[in-house]
Amino acid sequence: MNTKIKKIVMAALMTALVCVATMIIKIPSPLKGYLNLGDCIVLLAGWVLSPTYGFLAAGLGSALADIFSAYIIYAPATFIIKGIMALIAFYGFKLSRKKLGSLTSGIISGIAAEIMMVLGYFVFEGFMYGFVPSAVNIPANSVQGIAGLIIGVVLMKVFEKNKIKFN
Repeated sequence: MNTKIKKIVMAALMTALVCVATMIIKIPSPLKGYLNLGDCIVLLAGWVLSPTYGFLAAGLGSALADIFSAYIIYAPATFIIKGIMALIAFYGFKLSRKKLGSLTSGIISGIAAEIMMVLGYFVFEGFMYGFVPSAVNIPANSVQGIAGLIIGVVLMKVFEKNKIKFN
């Protein structure tokens, strides 16, 4: 099969997985958002796909989950925030993997991506609701980020064990 077709199919699969993982467990957060498990696949998309495909899979999958879950007001911000998360995961992983190994690189790039997610939603919600009220979601988004990182790293090890290539 053509390499470009494989990349497109993998990106489409990751998009669907991000959407499903985001929608399968939704715990409402204080300011009209929700906690979910989508971040683990967002990170995985960054680690496995190219920057463009990772950005699109993470952003589209997450934004679609917002739209399908009646959180449409969050969809544009989610598209950008989750896409940037995948870019941070990709570049952080790629730049440090040879020196630090995949596990440490995944953890470091995942932490950086999750910090960006927490800050991204804080800024977005700050403009919507005010910065003081939006601070109430920082702990909830941090918990989501920690869970996403832990599960993402576990999935990374499963992928490595099954010889699924990383960037």
